[in-house]
Amino acid sequence: MQPNRGAVLDALIKSEEPSIRWKALVRIAGEDPQSQKIKTLQEEIRNSARVTTLLAGRDKRPIREANVEASYRGAHWTFALLADIGYPAGDESLFFMRDQILDRWLAPRFYKEFESTVSVPKSRSAEGVPIIRGRYRRCASQQGNALLSLTKLGLSNKRSDALVERLLHWQWPDGGWNCDRKPSADTSSFQETWLAMLGLNAYAERNDHRVAGEAALRAAEVFLSRRLYKRRSTGKVIHLNLLMQHYPRFWHYDVLGGLVAMTETGLINDPRCQDALNLLEKRELPKGGWSADGQFYKVSSDTDTSSRFGSTCPVNWGGSNRHRMNEWVTADALYVLHAAGRA
Repeated sequence: MQPNRGAVLDALIKSEEPSIRWKALVRIAGEDPQSQKIKTLQEEIRNSARVTTLLAGRDKRPIREANVEASYRGAHWTFALLADIGYPAGDESLFFMRDQILDRWLAPRFYKEFESTVSVPKSRSAEGVPIIRGRYRRCASQQGNALLSLTKLGLSNKRSDALVERLLHWQWPDGGWNCDRKPSADTSSFQETWLAMLGLNAYAERNDHRVAGEAALRAAEVFLSRRLYKRRSTGKVIHLNLLMQHYPRFWHYDVLGGLVAMTETGLINDPRCQDALNLLEKRELPKGGWSADGQFYKVSSDTDTSSRFGSTCPVNWGGSNRHRMNEWVTADALYVLHAAGRA
C-alpha cells in the first residue's frame, strides 16, 4: 500500500520548524511566495532559533577572509543555508558577509591562468587557474554556490555579474566544470557542475540573462545524459554514494539533489529523469516520508570560524537514520514529485 503523501504534507505544514512550513507551503502546496501569509512566515524564519544560531556572533566577531568557506560555519555556507530555508530577501544587515564572500571568490588569483601539460598540485593555486589540455581546472561549485545564494537572498550587486563571467569563462566543452588537475580528466564533474548550473539558472531567471540561461541548460546535459546517476557507457550506477539522501548537501551531489536541480531548472519532466524519480519513489518509507541516509557535518556549538577542526555546523538538520523520516529530505522529495506530477 502506498503511503498517504497528503498526510505527510499536512505534517510538514504543521511542523514546529518555520522553514519546513515555508518549504511545504511555497514549494509543494503552491502558496504565493509574495503573499502576506508567507511574508509573515519568513519573518518567523528570520527570528527562529535556527537562524539566530547560524548568525550568532557575526556582528561581534567579523570572519577573516581566509575562513569565509570554513566547513560548514563560514559565511559562504551560512548564506547557502539561509538561501535554502526561506530567509527573507534583501536583508541589508547581511551586506558585510556578502562582501566578504565576493572578495573571496573574485580574488585576483581567479583572474590569473597558466597552461600546463602535466598534473598541477594545489600548492600552485596562488599562480592562478591552470589550463590543461584546453580545459580550465577550477572548482566552479564555489563561485556557483555564491552566485546561487546571493541571487536567492536578493543580495546580488554588480559584482555578482563577475561571478557569472568567471563561470562562463571556465565552462568546459561538455557543458560543465571540473577542478581535476590531471591531464587525463576530460569529463565534467557532477560535484563542480551541480551548483554552478543552479547559480547560473537562478541568475538567468532573476535577470532575464539569455547567455547564463543557455549555459545552465548545457550544464544540465552533464546530468541528463547520465540519467542523473548512471554511466553513459554501461548504464550502471556511477557511485553508490550518489544513491544516499542527505540534507544539507553542501557541495556534495546526490540523486535527490539532482532531481531538485532539474526541478529548479524546469527540466524535471525530461524523460531522462524518470529512472531517478522511480528510484526516489522506491526509497519512500513504509509509513511515509523519506530518510536522511547520512550527513556531511557534525553539530558543534562553537561558531568560531577561525577554528579548523572538522566539518561542523552549529545547528542540527534532523540527523540521519534510514528508518526515520527527516523533514528536510522529505520536503525536497515531495517538491520534486509534485513538480513531476507524481505527488
